[in-house]
Amino acid sequence: MSYVLWFIIALSIVGAAFGYAGWRLISQAHLPFPWNLAAWGALALTVLLPLASLSAEFRRLDFAWKRELEWAAYIGLGFFSLLITLLLARDLLWLVATGARKLFAALSSPHNQSLPAGEATDPHRRELLLQSVNLTLAGLAAGLTGYGIFEARRRPSIAEITIPIRDLPGSLQGFRIVQITDLHAGLTVAKPFVETVVEMANAQMGDIVVFTGDLVDGNVEQLREDVSPMKNLHGRYGRYFITGNHEYYSGALPWIDEAQRLGFDVLLNEHRVIRQGGGTIVLAGVTDTSAGGFIPGHRSDPHRAIAGAPKADVNILLAHQPKSLYEGSKAGFDLQISGHTHGGQFIPWNLVATIGQPYIKGLHRYGPTWIYVSKGTGYWGPPVRIGARSEISVLTLVREPAA
Repeated sequence: MSYVLWFIIALSIVGAAFGYAGWRLISQAHLPFPWNLAAWGALALTVLLPLASLSAEFRRLDFAWKRELEWAAYIGLGFFSLLITLLLARDLLWLVATGARKLFAALSSPHNQSLPAGEATDPHRRELLLQSVNLTLAGLAAGLTGYGIFEARRRPSIAEITIPIRDLPGSLQGFRIVQITDLHAGLTVAKPFVETVVEMANAQMGDIVVFTGDLVDGNVEQLREDVSPMKNLHGRYGRYFITGNHEYYSGALPWIDEAQRLGFDVLLNEHRVIRQGGGTIVLAGVTDTSAGGFIPGHRSDPHRAIAGAPKADVNILLAHQPKSLYEGSKAGFDLQISGHTHGGQFIPWNLVATIGQPYIKGLHRYGPTWIYVSKGTGYWGPPVRIGARSEISVLTLVREPAA
């Protein structure tokens, strides 16, 4: 998709939301000039700044005050998203209540549908009530934004997940896989946060460490220093990396080279064999499902990733997007480890996260295949998380009890 087409689509969506918010909040406030103009200007900034920041990201531009612009843009976008959600919920409830009241009046008094004089609404009182509700919703959106920033910027949680595998040999009992995913360094995620993640991940003593895509938002020259702590990750049998969709937005080939320089074994539709005692694990990794649209030779292919692999006790697939599960299960994988969705991150973005994906968080069984979808270790866009705390996942293999 060209930058121009992407910008037109994004502008159309946010333009509709902008018009709705302005209509329901500013127009009905009847503010005098110049306060009405200032209010429209402030609302316009919450819409236009994220678009400007995203355009700079896709075009790989760097300039003074870039980080400050990104912070202002994405905090504003988070507030605007929550405010629109609250306004829509308020108006939907009002429509339902009005419809129910009219239906009740029609059923109880079919020949007289006018309200009794005592129930007539005072227009001034109604105006005051509307403004009070609008101010309350704006305050609530601001409060939720503040709470969401706290949740997004705090240390990730450690998610402990047990994966039961049929006929798992004793030598692989307790094998630990530490997963980091969706850091999104750049924008508002910088080196100190990455250092914290690396420290926490190393404390989990993983047999392997896997990074399942979306390391960055920006080019190597801009973000090399921010992701440099990743070179300090430790895994007994290695560190493995797959691409996410944002690697392709940011320049996949340079970032693949950089991931290798950081000490990762990058899996591009290929596999590695890990042996512990008498047990064998085939660990495969695929490129992101969108990769073929950027680099034809990177088309995601779980079947190719496992082709030629020896018979193993456990076949594990690293795939950024959960929807790789459909082909991954057909290819014979026992477990898929994914990210991408951020667990929804916050309302209403969680509605977008469900599009095309079988699951957006947690452990699930799909036929013979387990899939674990992380809520992500960082965040993207607004530095806001509500109901989906970031995590470092620790997946432990255990023998499935006999039926």
